[in-house]
Amino acid sequence: MLVLLIVHLTAAMLAPGLVRRLGPRAFYLLAAVPAAGLGWALTHTAAVRDGRAVAEVYPWVPRLGVDLALRMTTLSWLMVLLVGGVGALALIYCARYFGAAEPGLGRFAGVFVGFAGAMLGLIVSDNLLVLYVFWELTTVFSYLLIGHDPAARASRVAALQALIVTTLGGLAMLVGIIMLGEHAGSYRWSQVAATPPDGAYLAVAVILLLLGALSKSAIFPFSFWLPSAMAAPTPVSAYLHAAAMVKAGVFLIGLLGPVLAGAGPWRPVLLAGGTVTMLFGGWSALRQHDLKLLLAYGTVSQLGLLVVALGAGLRDAALAGAMMLLAHAMFKAALFFVVGIVDHATGTRDLRELSGLRRAAPALWIVALLAAASMAGVPPLAGFVGKEAILDAFLGGAWWERLVVAGVVLGSALTVAYTLRFLWGAFAGKAGVEPRPVHRVPWPMLAPAALLAVAGLAAGVFAPALDGLLASYADTYADPGTYHLALWHGLTPALGLSALVLAGGAVVFALTARTHGWRRARLPVDGGTAYERAMAGLGRLAVEVTGATQRGSLPVYLGTILLVLVALGGSTLLAMWPLPGGFRWWDNALQLVPAAVLIIAAVFAARARRRLAAVVLVGVTGYATAVLFVLHGAPDLALTQLLVETCTMVMFVLVLRRLPGHFSIRPLVAARRVRVAIGVAVGVVVSGLAYAATAGRQAVAISTAFAEPAVSYGGGRNVVNVTLVDIRAWDTMGEISVLLVAATGVASLVFGGSRRLLRPGRRPPLPAPPRGQVWLMAGHTLDAGLRSPILEVVTRLAFHTVVLFSVYLLFAGHNAPGGGFAGGLVVGLALVLRYLAGGRHELDVAAPVDAGAVMGAGLFVALGTGLAALIAGGEVLQSTLLDWHLPLVGHVHFVTSMIFDVGVYLVVIGVVLNILRSLGAEVDRHELIERAVADARREEELV
Repeated sequence: MLVLLIVHLTAAMLAPGLVRRLGPRAFYLLAAVPAAGLGWALTHTAAVRDGRAVAEVYPWVPRLGVDLALRMTTLSWLMVLLVGGVGALALIYCARYFGAAEPGLGRFAGVFVGFAGAMLGLIVSDNLLVLYVFWELTTVFSYLLIGHDPAARASRVAALQALIVTTLGGLAMLVGIIMLGEHAGSYRWSQVAATPPDGAYLAVAVILLLLGALSKSAIFPFSFWLPSAMAAPTPVSAYLHAAAMVKAGVFLIGLLGPVLAGAGPWRPVLLAGGTVTMLFGGWSALRQHDLKLLLAYGTVSQLGLLVVALGAGLRDAALAGAMMLLAHAMFKAALFFVVGIVDHATGTRDLRELSGLRRAAPALWIVALLAAASMAGVPPLAGFVGKEAILDAFLGGAWWERLVVAGVVLGSALTVAYTLRFLWGAFAGKAGVEPRPVHRVPWPMLAPAALLAVAGLAAGVFAPALDGLLASYADTYADPGTYHLALWHGLTPALGLSALVLAGGAVVFALTARTHGWRRARLPVDGGTAYERAMAGLGRLAVEVTGATQRGSLPVYLGTILLVLVALGGSTLLAMWPLPGGFRWWDNALQLVPAAVLIIAAVFAARARRRLAAVVLVGVTGYATAVLFVLHGAPDLALTQLLVETCTMVMFVLVLRRLPGHFSIRPLVAARRVRVAIGVAVGVVVSGLAYAATAGRQAVAISTAFAEPAVSYGGGRNVVNVTLVDIRAWDTMGEISVLLVAATGVASLVFGGSRRLLRPGRRPPLPAPPRGQVWLMAGHTLDAGLRSPILEVVTRLAFHTVVLFSVYLLFAGHNAPGGGFAGGLVVGLALVLRYLAGGRHELDVAAPVDAGAVMGAGLFVALGTGLAALIAGGEVLQSTLLDWHLPLVGHVHFVTSMIFDVGVYLVVIGVVLNILRSLGAEVDRHELIERAVADARREEELV
């Protein structure tokens, strides 16, 4: 089975190339792929007959309990036959249905084969999560197939409608799957079925599962999307909407039925929904003039009948449903093929414009008659065997079974009526309608329809043989049954009802053909109208919400986010009240001092009117937090907090140069009070959540076990640093990647309107410095009024010492406070000092390298460490302890995670350098240009 899935995937990827090379003839080759699935299923017929399952299991995500468990039982075997057989015939049909000039034909071919593979994976998946993955793949592929013609608005609307309806149902089904899997401790259906839940839990899970199944199979109230999907090409309708996609929901009901049929909501929902769908679809089919729409509503009606049969939870009804599943795929796919041929041969599908086609295309008439007779339930065809079996399964039972019989009889009579309307409309001669010229019907289009029609006849004649194959599925139901599929059971009540259905359908057709006013009647409940109103309301709601919230104001955005946090977090705290006891205000009385400074600075920051004052006050809160870390015994966190806060303040100041000094020219006292109130509320809620989370801990913190492995495996006594570069190195890898992306984004915004490169080596050379003592190489490039000799001297004396200190932090961080992140920030601050003292040219002299190259080198070093461990036979990012004894040096102890830390060091340096060049040097250059332009304008005005 896995091989078949891989073959489908490979063929889907190769299909566009084959179509480009061979044109529509490539469909003949692609038809071999689903045909291989058909052949594979036929080779396992003996196992199915004996009731044995064919299973394959491959590990996928073992830690989540997800494996690629594939299992073919009787029902899935039947579906594999349909998916493979009808799929192969549909692809052969495509070879002549599409012309060589058809736009997007290669993509269509790839998507069609991909859909066939997704459908195959769905029906053989034993793992319910894997089944859901394939379920959603069929949704996506069907969206692409229905919307094959992007220029046609009807195709786009129908594709989106099918996508939305089936996706929403699939999401509900996913929740039901998770409920079943979590209860059973496994997501394999073969294991879940052994220990199903009960009570209200099971009822909720069943409702959610049925939402997915009913929406996929277009059962009321989701019936409206299927007729709209007829905007797709005819081969798509013949495959997706007759044999494959819409049968996925029916298949799921048949798969779950033997176990869940006894659940409270199962039978009422399916019997009521199926019966209403059957009657609605049949009545709507009689109102159509488009042959394809007529078949579409007929499909809706037949799907309702299948849901009634497979959802009843009865052994005999399940056997009849399996037979009807086979019969429906054959006759409905054949009829869709016929409609495509009629459209190609005459140029129309409108039955009001067709006349005399029976004489013009007798072979097509015979094929259509054979398939339509099976749809109407005429013996000796498969449709008759299936419908008679369904009627017999509900006769002589409880009161609800008699209601079902009445619904099936009425729905089947409507089926006969719209079948006659189809044959009359497509092939009969009509007075006053001029026959259209009929083009020759190519055999690659007629042969698939003929083969399916003849197969429907053979299935009816050899029904006892099919009974021996399908009975093993029906026997999985707990309800005892004795019915066997056969063409003749004698003069039974079911046979009498079948005759009544045929006669009643003929009468209904005769009555409706002579009157037309009834076609204007509307149902009181229309799913399509409800969908359109819901989408319109949703669109209007989105516009109103967007207009109310997206006002271009950053304070409004942040305030909205924070208020939602307060509402959700506060309600959670109130629900948890009273909180766990044992609250401790402080560990050391000295902690009150920085805490008070932090609170006061935060309040004044919220009330500040000047931007610079707010930035400084926010920085004070950061420094106070660092002091709290020191008093709490966390020097690593304190060092990092101090460095980050300093770098952040510098970046803020660089940005503030281009912004107004005040937040607003108005006092806005009320706004400042609101900001303070929101800040206090957020602080209280977040503090409460943090306290509740820590005080309510039940398990031992995982970090308590880090100390010993940090030394034995990580080779370092600084647990914080070893955690960053070893225990949780994957997290650090993700964080430095985010830093790199953020720095690149900042540079892109600043340099977006310029063709300048970041590489300083490509910039014009600096002017020669004056004679005498030069403290900074580019200091003389600053205006005299901007230079600070004291700052230049201090920078000259301190820069190299600071860089050396950063190297010390880098290598000492494994056993003492420091590390690559802290060391990189120290180098960044040294570069900030050079820039502040000497300007943008001094920054280029201090770091004559491309910032992007430094970041890339750091990421390469960090990633290379992980790959080296993998090549050496270990796990990715696994550390190795190396001990050497070198002459004159003595014992050397080295840990390979230090190399990873070097990568972090380089990435941080590159990020700071990139931001300095973007927000500092480039902004300076813009200011110089603006100043020069302004001076030139003033000179022009003076002249």
